[in-house]
Amino acid sequence: MKKMELHWKILIGMILGILFGFGMNQLSWGEQFVSDWIQPLGTIFVKLLKLIAIPLILASLVKGISDLKDISKFRNIGVRTIVIYICTTIVAITIGLVLVNILQPGEGISEETIAKLTETYSNDSGVTSKLEEASKQKDSGPLHFLEDMVPDNAIFALSNNSLMLQVIFFTIFLGISMLLIGEERAKPLKHFFDSLNDVVLKMVDLIMLSAPVAVFALLASVVASSSDPELLVALLKYAGVVVLGLFLMIAFYSLVVASFTKYNPITFLSKISPAQLLAFSTSSSAATLPVTMERVEEHIGVDKEVSSFVLPVGATINMDGTSLYQGVAAVFIAQALGFELTLSSQLTIVLTALLASIGSAAVPGAGMVMLVIVLEAIGFPPDKLAIGLALIFAVDRPLDMCRTVVNVTGDATVAMMVAKSVGKMGKPKVQNWDDHLDEIKSKGS
Repeated sequence: MKKMELHWKILIGMILGILFGFGMNQLSWGEQFVSDWIQPLGTIFVKLLKLIAIPLILASLVKGISDLKDISKFRNIGVRTIVIYICTTIVAITIGLVLVNILQPGEGISEETIAKLTETYSNDSGVTSKLEEASKQKDSGPLHFLEDMVPDNAIFALSNNSLMLQVIFFTIFLGISMLLIGEERAKPLKHFFDSLNDVVLKMVDLIMLSAPVAVFALLASVVASSSDPELLVALLKYAGVVVLGLFLMIAFYSLVVASFTKYNPITFLSKISPAQLLAFSTSSSAATLPVTMERVEEHIGVDKEVSSFVLPVGATINMDGTSLYQGVAAVFIAQALGFELTLSSQLTIVLTALLASIGSAAVPGAGMVMLVIVLEAIGFPPDKLAIGLALIFAVDRPLDMCRTVVNVTGDATVAMMVAKSVGKMGKPKVQNWDDHLDEIKSKGS
């Protein structure tokens, strides 16, 4: 399988997965069959991607920093990255708030639908767990996210995918220290990480061979276990506003790519489409990170010095799609339950969603935890929080899949912008999984 064909094969896998899942959803035994025999294939694929995520960050970020030869260059990349991510997140939240205030999807929800959704989901374990997690985050201090960034045990941080910021902190610390001891002393360690980086990238190539089958399994599982169709239809207007906002965000990225980097936006979207399709299937920016890095570096031409920092940081703190969803969901819930929002409340949504996105984990369902924090920030009645989450829980998973696509696209866009601004955009150098087979065969014969 050559990489130029990959996005088409993944797309076919997605379509077949949706159709197969829908068929199984109509059968009494279908959901159980998919859960037992189909879903494990997708789960194994996601585990493989998560397996190499931290080794990839460690190897590529150390290699990127050690190749800079100058700490000031890293500072330039870091500052530009954070500033651009904050700006794109503000744009995303603003788009969401403008759309939800104009289209007002919450006004069309009947009392019967609210009652049915509340009855179905308010005591759901998914809703209650999100409320508990949000309560823990709310009780933490204002600088708690800075504490969380610094690990007290590097080995433990490297063994836990949810501690991505700690891994990035340790890796940057290690890379800068390598620069400070001089090139000659750092050479043995640099060679190790250079080799590790090549090996992990080859692992990405091998894992991606199974991507079409894995995407089929993941989507079949989601569709086969989908909720009551009547409730989904009732929330169609709300879901439509979110999807429209996400589409406008993709259009914004395309405009930025065309105007700032002078890169063809159609080509850009085509090059990163495998990462987008995997983001849609897995609902996880962290799981998609190895593929995003591979597409941005090899297929678009962003230098590793830039991508190795911008993309891991983006997978952790850049939640443009999720932040847009926060704005729409918060106002939708307020509209549906008759909670009046003032201009200051909506400005609070912008600020809270921005801050919450920085500390949010890049995993499925993190957006619901962020939403609770946003609702509490605007003074939403605590006794109605479960009802508010129940209103949107039925369509949260499909919307989570869509907003993860935007998150990943935003990461790639910012990587291109930063690379262009520091002169680190080069020619793509595509590598395939079998590039070195001839070399191995010749040595073996």
